[in-house]
Amino acid sequence: MRHAATLAGVFILALLWLGILPFSDRASFSVHMIVHMGVVAAAAPLLAIGLSGSRFDFTIGRHWLTPMLASVFELFAVWGWHVPAMRALSENSFAFATLEQLVFLAAGLTLWLSCFGGAATGREERRLAGVFGLLFTSMHMTLLGALLTLSPRPLYGEGEVTCFGIPLSGATDQQAGGVIMLLVGAVVYLAGGVALLSGMLDHRTPSLERDGR
Repeated sequence: MRHAATLAGVFILALLWLGILPFSDRASFSVHMIVHMGVVAAAAPLLAIGLSGSRFDFTIGRHWLTPMLASVFELFAVWGWHVPAMRALSENSFAFATLEQLVFLAAGLTLWLSCFGGAATGREERRLAGVFGLLFTSMHMTLLGALLTLSPRPLYGEGEVTCFGIPLSGATDQQAGGVIMLLVGAVVYLAGGVALLSGMLDHRTPSLERDGR
């Protein structure tokens, strides 16, 4: 399962970075958001499943790298790269666009690895903290998505762009991107937190039953 998860994560990154970004309108905010959510909410958790507990798991031994700290790191990464000036740099510079994608991947992978637990020792405690980290991430993703969707004016330009061949005004493009973040950010991170909590409860139930006998 770990090997399959790693391959799936790499495949998604290749699809996003080599199949979508190079052939899409870089000014389209909705395309940007599809790629962004694909990196942090699809590729990153799959890679984390494959790498957790292995020699490539950089959260092992770093007890200070808690899920809440990783969530705050992702908050600054996500909100920072959505400042209009930073979006303009990413749209007009290949170097900044590359840096942006690497930051998104680093932030997402750090968060998911920290939540999945690292080494076996203390894994359950870290996963409990991971529930709160993922819920907090869901909240700030939802908030940013709502702000972008409900903004009274486009923040990233008013000209017409194309999203997979569909022409969109700047305002509509931003609203579509905000909805993508709102839905994916809320659902994936919330589902991740619930899955961690459910797994912990299932693991502890047999122990409680044995103790009660």
